[in-house]
Amino acid sequence: MLTVSVLSLSTASSAEIAIGVGISVRIGPPALPVYAQPICPGPGYLWTPGYWAWSDVNGYYWVPGTWVVAPLGMLWTPGYWGFAGGFYGWHAGYWGPHIGFYGGINYGFGYGGVGFAGGEWRGGAFFYNRAVMNVNVTNVRNVYNRTVVVNNTHVAFNGPGGIEARPTPQEEAYGREQHTAALGAQTEHERAASQNRQLFASENHGRPAIAATVRPGGFSGRNVARASAAGEPYREPKMSPQEARGTAADNRAGNRGFNEPVRNGGNSNSSSSSSDRSVTRPENDGAGSRGRTSSLDNPKPNPKPSKQEKQAQKKAQKQAKAEQKRQAREDR
Repeated sequence: MLTVSVLSLSTASSAEIAIGVGISVRIGPPALPVYAQPICPGPGYLWTPGYWAWSDVNGYYWVPGTWVVAPLGMLWTPGYWGFAGGFYGWHAGYWGPHIGFYGGINYGFGYGGVGFAGGEWRGGAFFYNRAVMNVNVTNVRNVYNRTVVVNNTHVAFNGPGGIEARPTPQEEAYGREQHTAALGAQTEHERAASQNRQLFASENHGRPAIAATVRPGGFSGRNVARASAAGEPYREPKMSPQEARGTAADNRAGNRGFNEPVRNGGNSNSSSSSSDRSVTRPENDGAGSRGRTSSLDNPKPNPKPSKQEKQAQKKAQKQAKAEQKRQAREDR
C-alpha cells in the first residue's frame, strides 16, 4: 500500500491537498483529547476540529480546534492520519461542496467519523445544528435541532490497530470534486501552534492547555478551551522525532505490507476510551458497505465564483469582521 507523506496545512497548495510520497513517521499520534467547543462567534463561521500535527524537531503537537469564516457554500473535510506499510502519513484537509472521507476518525462536534452532522448550507446561509454545535441564538439565528448518536472513541488514526474504516463509493466521488486548500487563517493557526511549547505532546502528555479557540491564532484569554483530559493515558515514545522520521528507503520497504504500529502518546491503537467527550455520528450516515482504501485524487481549485456569490461572501465577511470587533471590545 502507498505510504502517504505528511503534508502540513502550512505547505499544501490547492493541487497538493490529498496525497504525496516521501515523508513518513514511525510513531502514531496520541489519542484525541477531551475538550469542550467554544461558542460560535457569529454567522458564517464553521468549526474545524483540532488534530495532532507533526514536527521533525518536536514530534507531535496539537493544533487547536477553531471557528473560521467559511468560503461560501463550502464544507471542511478534516485531515487524518493513515497507517500503512509500517508508517503513519497525513492526508491533509480541504474545502469542498461535500464532506469526503476523513479516515473514520471521530473528531466530535458533528464530525463523528462519517459525514458532518453539525450544520448545512441553505440558500447562501449556513444553518447550525444546536444538538452538537455550541451556538448562541442571540447572535446566530439560523439554527435547527437534529438528534445524533454519540460515539466516544478517541483513536486518532486510520488503519490496522486504529479505525479500520474505508471510503464508500460516495465518499470517493466527493474526494474527486474540485477542492481548495486550507485558508490562510488556518495555515497561520497551525504555524502558531507549532511554535507554542504548551501544545507539544511531549509537554502536555495528550492534554493540551489550549485545546480549542474561538478564532484562529487566539491562544490566550477567556475564549480558549482547555482539555479536560487526555483521550487515553499518555506513554512517552521510545524514539526521538528524528529517529521516527522515515526515509525513501523506508517507504519502499514499508510498501511491502503492514507492520505493527509503534505505540505512542497513550494511544493504544486498538482500544477506545469511554470518556464523556461529546462526539457525534449522523443518524443516517449513508455509509453502506465499505470497500478497499483508495486515496483521494489531487484536487483542483474551485471554479471562479459568480458575481452573486462574491457579493454574498463579501457580506458574510463584513458581518464576521463586525462580530470580531464587537468581541474584541467585550474582551477588553
